Amino acid sequence: MINIISSSRYRINRKRLKTKTEEILKTLGVPENETLNIVFVGKNKMREVAKTYKNEDVALPVLSFAYKQTVDDEPIIGEVFICYPQSVLLAAERNRKVEETLLTLIKHGVENLLK
Repeated sequence: MINIISSSRYRINRKRLKTKTEEILKTLGVPENETLNIVFVGKNKMREVAKTYKNEDVALPVLSFAYKQTVDDEPIIGEVFICYPQSVLLAAERNRKVEETLLTLIKHGVENLLK
């Protein structure tokens, strides 16, 4: 299961993002019963999270936290935090669509969870 946590101010097509993320998880060999949380945050929140957990005072585009535990009989592999404003800037720099950039960041975050 994929949970997407986001503010309404971020333009995210949840249904498409969920479908594409399921494809990424399947490609990486993650069982379908495992839960992944994708959290979209702003620059200030991402800077706060990075400072707390990585001792870096910068808004990183993506951070992932592996849990590998079970909650309510559902295994959770972890959470992927994505800084939405940073992903928009990355998309503009690379001349790509925002959704493509988001999927690249999600894949990168999930790969880090599986290490």
